[in-house]
Amino acid sequence: MVKVFGHHVPLVGCIEFLADLLLCFVAVLLAASSLGPVPQDGSSGQRALTETLLFATGFAVVMSLMYAFVGLYRPRPIRVPAMLRRTLFALGAGGYLTYLVLRSVADPGYVEQLVSASVVYLLIGIVVVRSAIHALTRASTPQRVLIVGTGAEADAVAEDLKTLNRGKHHLIGFYSTADDAAASAVSAAPVFPRDASIEELVSRHRVQEIIVAVREQRGGVVPMQQLLACRIRGVRVFNLAAFYERTRSEVPLDSLKASWLVYGQGFVQGRARQTAKRIFDIATSSLLLLLSAPVMLLTMIAIKIDSRGPVFYRQQRVGLGGRLFMCLKFRSMQIDAEGDGVARWAVKDDPRITRIGTFIRKMRIDELPQLISVLRGEMSLVGPRPERPGFVEELGREIPFYGVRHSVKPGVTGWAQVRYTYGASVEDARKKHQLDLYYVKNNNLFLDMLVLIETVSVVLFREGQ
Repeated sequence: MVKVFGHHVPLVGCIEFLADLLLCFVAVLLAASSLGPVPQDGSSGQRALTETLLFATGFAVVMSLMYAFVGLYRPRPIRVPAMLRRTLFALGAGGYLTYLVLRSVADPGYVEQLVSASVVYLLIGIVVVRSAIHALTRASTPQRVLIVGTGAEADAVAEDLKTLNRGKHHLIGFYSTADDAAASAVSAAPVFPRDASIEELVSRHRVQEIIVAVREQRGGVVPMQQLLACRIRGVRVFNLAAFYERTRSEVPLDSLKASWLVYGQGFVQGRARQTAKRIFDIATSSLLLLLSAPVMLLTMIAIKIDSRGPVFYRQQRVGLGGRLFMCLKFRSMQIDAEGDGVARWAVKDDPRITRIGTFIRKMRIDELPQLISVLRGEMSLVGPRPERPGFVEELGREIPFYGVRHSVKPGVTGWAQVRYTYGASVEDARKKHQLDLYYVKNNNLFLDMLVLIETVSVVLFREGQ
């Protein structure tokens, strides 16, 4: 994992992104060299070279964005057939968009040949480079990890190291923090006794990373002096919160304490950040409203034809600082969905959803009217999803630090929405809140852009349904 603008990003994903940029750029240069310079009446060779370089740069940016939009850089694994379909879709859509742009500044016939040849070269390059990256990843030396603790938290960390697609790890064992060391339920790795020296274990087993998987660390339970000595020697040491923030991009509630929120880094909502976010929200929501206007018009007509009742659905939600506002959505349920006035969780295959409501929910079209709330300043484009007052009161009792989410504006989309499936229970809300806490802690323009890009992937391929 590498940290980019405060956000943990898989190293393999970064390598693939940079490799794709270079591949796309080189593909255009190869295609241009085989076709000859850009046709220009009376133009110099220097100008033709400059335009070719500009074409190559534009093609590289467009294609890399298309790869991101179809989810090729997302951390969750994608099966080979799905990856091939997404790659071909990205190549077709990106190539066509590039052709439409370039034909307005150069000869259309030449541009068609240039883009077609570039895509062919790119296909060959993708197979070669991705195969090489995959081979290097498999051949890379695994990180040697020692887990401090033998309880349920230690088992959960061991399971994550085994199953998460975050790089290779070799668990050398568990260091017991109790006198009666119990074997792990999920790993066959040895358990080292409490009287053993962590420094000696690190030297003997060439440990590169220590994960302290102990919820309560007071009273001498964890040998801090030994951990400090290892840290000074260059061994990475993580507690549970730091481990899950790095590997899952979430903040675990079970091991979270108020002191970590108070003294830890992040959770900064400065004036500069608020101003930049507001400018970004206004510009982006205005553009999206303009582009989605035809879709919204067709949706309004379809809702009126499909079922009786209003087109829009207004519902009170909790926003920034706990203030209430009216959230606007396209109606996707029957008008008597909550005739008794009791708020209910929406569930998968909910019988209250109309026929057109099923479609607009899957495609996230029902959320488009919330762009108006963004323009009003009640919501942001990216942020934790706003909940109803009744649910907020219930969840506030059940989930620790639930009110922290209200330190930022709620969003049309969010980190929890692109990283977790559709939630319909308190436990789902708890898991989503861990992702929302990560966003609140690390939110910046880069993370907002990442959420928007992943939202496209979620909508196009109906992930998280």
